[in-house]
Parts: sequence; structure tokens; C-alpha cells
Amino acid sequence: MPDDLLSPDEINALLSGDGGDFGDVDELSSSDSEQLAKFADTFANAENSVINMLAGKNVTTNIGSYQVMPQSDFNGKFSEIPFLFSCTFKGFDDKPLAIVVDQKGALTLADLMMGGGGTQLPEPSDLYWNAAQEGLSQVVGSAFTGLSGLLGNRTLIPDNTSSALGEDDWRAFSLEPADKKIWASPVSVTIDGLKPFNIWTCLTLDSALDFASAMRNIAEGKPINTSSNNNTGGGGPMGGGRQTAGPAVDVRPAAFQPLGGGAGGGAPSPIDLIADIPVRVTVELGKARKSVSEILALTAGAVVELDKMAGEPVDILVNGKLIAHGEVVVIDENFGVRITDIIPGGARAAS
Repeated sequence: MPDDLLSPDEINALLSGDGGDFGDVDELSSSDSEQLAKFADTFANAENSVINMLAGKNVTTNIGSYQVMPQSDFNGKFSEIPFLFSCTFKGFDDKPLAIVVDQKGALTLADLMMGGGGTQLPEPSDLYWNAAQEGLSQVVGSAFTGLSGLLGNRTLIPDNTSSALGEDDWRAFSLEPADKKIWASPVSVTIDGLKPFNIWTCLTLDSALDFASAMRNIAEGKPINTSSNNNTGGGGPMGGGRQTAGPAVDVRPAAFQPLGGGAGGGAPSPIDLIADIPVRVTVELGKARKSVSEILALTAGAVVELDKMAGEPVDILVNGKLIAHGEVVVIDENFGVRITDIIPGGARAAS
């Protein structure tokens, strides 16, 4: 083919309105691209649903064009060091997954997880990075539920989960060399009243090709050959395309899906897929409002009066969401709390 002619994939990208960097499009066939578009759609829908639930506002997710590039080139797409989340696909040969979010986006997600409105971003700290990890864990858990349907209803569980703020020489896949090629799919997340931010879903290129092959085989009724194949029967592909609206697979947060197995009784409960995701439980004795001068005047021995009466039930929160009331008890040498009543719907909203 003469150098001045475009490949079919480049022509398709132009027709879809994307005139940007195509990356190594020749490494993915049109069939591979079609299957990976479904993969990207699943994560975009999971991000939309989970963030919508956390923010309580309208959330729009727009999928950008995927790119195939060496890790070192991907690094150059960020003006500041991003937040990195990684895990492996337990149930699909432990393939690695990386979620890369710019710092402002990670702090927005963390603030929402802690019960804030995302309007005033907190200062970076381990507390908020842990909250961002928990938020992304919910996204991944929801996405894995959707991907299960694309892969023959096999059980997919996020494993070996970790996160960190990147370093100067960060890589999406730290165990892989800088020239390792990856497939990266960006999603722009816009929450009403807040500045948009980007979330990138990344696979190594060889893993992306394996997923595309497996999804294609399932769609065609063929078996898929991986050592972790838990269930190759049943299930069909999700509707194609690059739009996030109208998914054929329910990718709401798993805590909001009906509990229990499938029609045959053998499928795992969706809640089982995220049962091991850690959440933060806090007990709030009360609150107080003070001026800066009053705070600066505090000394050892000073007493801060709270807004609760003695003996009044304390609040029990999960990830900053009120789920129950209780009373303080002493267990051996530790404090504890005895639950006295559950807030209707609170446990699900905090999941």
C-alpha cells in the first residue's frame, strides 16, 4: 500500500470523527477493535453508574478513541503524575488491569467517597488516596460483573488490588518494561457542577488481544481456551458501538443488583464479586463548629462540646455514608459500638 493511503482502521477512525493520534492501529484488526469497544463500553458504564451513585448528581461519560502505544508514550500524555490503580483478573488467567486517573479526578472521587460534594478538593493524603482506591474498586467490581456476560458468564474477581500516586518514572504496568505496548481507552467524566476529569482503562496489548479473541469466540458460540476458564457456557455479547447509553448488560454497582444466583441457581451472587473489597467504618460521637481563633486557642486539657446529648445514639458511617445508629460499649480494653437501628437503604447506599 502506498505510504499516502490510509488503512481501513484509520478511515474508520476519521469517519467516527476522530482525527487524532491513531497509535499502532495496524496491531488490532477491525474485529479486535469491535470487541474491545464493548470492553471499553462496560467500564464507561460502570464509571457512570458508580460515580452517579456517589455524587447524587447527573454524570456524563464520553468514551474517547483507544490508543495502542508503548508505556513510555502513555506516560507523556499526563502533565502531572497521575493516580494509579491496578489489579488482576482472577478468572481470566490473572491478566493485569490498570486504571489511570489524573490527580484532580482521583481527589474528586475520594471526596465523594468521604461524603463530600467534590466542589472543594482535599489536600492529597494517604487517607484520600485510600478513599480513591475504594471508589475505583467499586467501579472495577461493577465492570467485572458486566464483563462476565461478555465472557460466557464466567466468574471474574478483582485480585491483587493496589494503588498509589505515581512517581517520576511511573508506568501503568510497573512490572512491564517501558517499551511494552499497551491498549489504553480514555473516558471523560463530567459531574454536574464539577470540572471534568479523565479515567483511562489500560491492558497490555497481548492481554487486550486475548480478551478480544475470547469475546469473539463467545459471540460466535465457540469455546475459549484459557487455564482459568470457569464457565464457557451461556451468555451473549453486549450490544456494540461506542455509546454509553442503553447497555444490554446491567453494570450498575453490584450492591444494587438483585441478590442470588441465576436462573439455574449455580451462578454466584453479584455481591460475591465485591465481597472482599474493603470499606471504612467510622463512628461519629458528634460535631462542633469553631472559629479559627477558637481552634488556635485550644490547649491540652481543653474540652470541646459536641452537638449530641450524653447517652444519645452515635452515628455509624461506611465510607462517609450514614448507615446506622448505635451505642458505645467497652469490649475488654477496646471501645466498640452496639447497633441499635439501621437506616433504611443506608447499607446499600454505602456499598
